[in-house]
Amino acid sequence: MFQDKYVFAQLTSFLNRSKFNRIVTKYGGDKYVKHFTCWNQLLALMFGQLSNRESLRDLIVALEAHHSKCYHLG
Repeated sequence: MFQDKYVFAQLTSFLNRSKFNRIVTKYGGDKYVKHFTCWNQLLALMFGQLSNRESLRDLIVALEAHHSKCYHLG
């Protein structure tokens, strides 16, 4: 069984989440958000770009297909 991180999780480890959260707080990005935060949106859009998705619907279908792995992706 494979024991290392997924490639996407390795790529997101290069992002400084605390700096990202400071910027989001500074500009009020998550002010009225209940579930889908700016961080989640960033990860979803990165996944769409890296997997060469052609539309938002295509991205949603791909994310739903990997729903059980979303926790491990970051």
